Amino acid sequence: MARSPAGGGREAHAGASWLSDVSRLIARLGEPDLPDVLDEALRGLAPFDLSVVFAYPASGRPLYLHDGFGGHRPGAALDAYLDGAYLLDPFYVACAEPVPSGLYRMRQLAPDAFFEGEYVNNWEVHPCISMESGSLAEEIGFIVDLPRGLTAVYSLMRSAGRPPFSEAEFDRLSAAEPIVRETLRRQWADLAAPQGEPALGADPFDADHGLDDAFARFCPGLLSTRERMVTQMVLRGHSTHSVASLLGIAEGTVKNHRKSIYAKLGIASQQELFSLFLGHALSGRETARELPGVDIS
Repeated sequence: MARSPAGGGREAHAGASWLSDVSRLIARLGEPDLPDVLDEALRGLAPFDLSVVFAYPASGRPLYLHDGFGGHRPGAALDAYLDGAYLLDPFYVACAEPVPSGLYRMRQLAPDAFFEGEYVNNWEVHPCISMESGSLAEEIGFIVDLPRGLTAVYSLMRSAGRPPFSEAEFDRLSAAEPIVRETLRRQWADLAAPQGEPALGADPFDADHGLDDAFARFCPGLLSTRERMVTQMVLRGHSTHSVASLLGIAEGTVKNHRKSIYAKLGIASQQELFSLFLGHALSGRETARELPGVDIS
């Protein structure tokens, strides 16, 4: 008599548990605790520490839909993200381009020097690492087109000190993507961009639209069009090599542009450039937008 392969029993148990979790999801659709139920279901496929859902219009602040931070309070870092730091988030940029709905590792979407840059390692602006120094082990996210034009990102994160998501774990979560996608689409079927703010993907939309507007206010008349493009790309996490390749210019030309940018702005480093941009983006900030019942204090 043939024996079941090792682990087969565990896989069967996980499959039965997932089917039970899907039935709970269906039962809770439209209820305020649906995102928490979804968190619990996905943890059965691959454990994670933190989660959050943002919905992005084409311009203006993201909508903060789900707080899965648990006992970790991002506080002012969440305000900073909603007030402008989101413009440098690879998931936001991916939504703006746009990329197809699906599950992505952040490193799939991020520029080549992103993880050595200021944004990802700055606890003052990254809401998911603000509770401790250092960075997350990994962030992955479901990108979902919502019915009324916005694009949502449902991020799952592991804290520093834990391993990144394994390929097997990522594959299990990817297999659940159709369920996750339709669950989020039905949960927020009536969600729309705030009045006066077009939805992501509305025609016309340029992937750099949000940053273009921010930089138009940040340094009016100081930088040339090419210098502004280089500045945006550097802040997003592109290396000199990547900027040169994408713009079709020599690396030496990129370095000359950076020297000119620093001179015109009266700064001497990329860290100062980041601080200068962030200070501008957060000036005149408002209280973080949230849904009723979501405590971000």
